[in-house]
Amino acid sequence: MKKRILLLLLSVAFILNASAQTPQLYNPFANAKADIANAVSRAGNEGKHVFLQIGGNWCVWCLRFNQLILENDTLSTVMNKNFIVVHVNYSKENRNEETLATLGFPQRFGFPVFVILDGKGNRLHTQNSAYLEQGEGHSTKKVLDFLNAWTPKALDPKSYKK
Repeated sequence: MKKRILLLLLSVAFILNASAQTPQLYNPFANAKADIANAVSRAGNEGKHVFLQIGGNWCVWCLRFNQLILENDTLSTVMNKNFIVVHVNYSKENRNEETLATLGFPQRFGFPVFVILDGKGNRLHTQNSAYLEQGEGHSTKKVLDFLNAWTPKALDPKSYKK
């Protein structure tokens, strides 16, 4: 009986330790308003846009999208060159309703949902990520086309003058 209790306690301790070490993409306790303001300031200084990825650690599609960006060199390069990324939490612990209201209620599209802001904090675009899906994940081509369409260069009028 003592061996069973000891084994049970060790198993519980192992599971708790493993879950504590799992990195969390979204922080339910982060100050989304402050994080976005900091990102806007950085983006303005660096000539970039802000890429808000709104979702939660509970959302498998949110985690899949992030993994695609991290593992694909082309997508990662485009993202890092053109955007300051903020992961805005939406979960039962914190829905960030006030912040999302200022962004035009992007949660209406489901999760993840992406919002592009310029370096002054103006909302340029809200993207329903379902249009970027393919199979059990997101299409690299569709994501790349989407990112390229919302870079600072793509919106710069000088890019279109002869």
